[in-house]
Amino acid sequence: MADIQFVRGVNEEVVPDVKITRAKDGGSGRAVFYFDNPIVVQEGNLELMGMYMIDEEGELISREVNAKFINGKPVALETVYNMRSTEEWERFIRFMDRYAETHGLGLNQP
Repeated sequence: MADIQFVRGVNEEVVPDVKITRAKDGGSGRAVFYFDNPIVVQEGNLELMGMYMIDEEGELISREVNAKFINGKPVALETVYNMRSTEEWERFIRFMDRYAETHGLGLNQP
């Protein structure tokens, strides 16, 4: 089981679009999550402390969460998760494998 939360204890039901890049040397990487109209935005709760990626190994945290507004109303969230080592990259990929399996996601390569 793997879930994403913006508010602790409340699983985000909207599945994000995720774009992942990795440095050529494999030592770092970056994942950008885009949530179109997530539950937390629908409920009007934008006092977010971060994005929490939770699975059986524990928790990964990103504090880089930005809201997208149209006509003054929030419509989406974009979160960036940076990995600064091979170990962080491998841990993130294990989370994403579990998250994909839990939420029926697939992989599209360029």
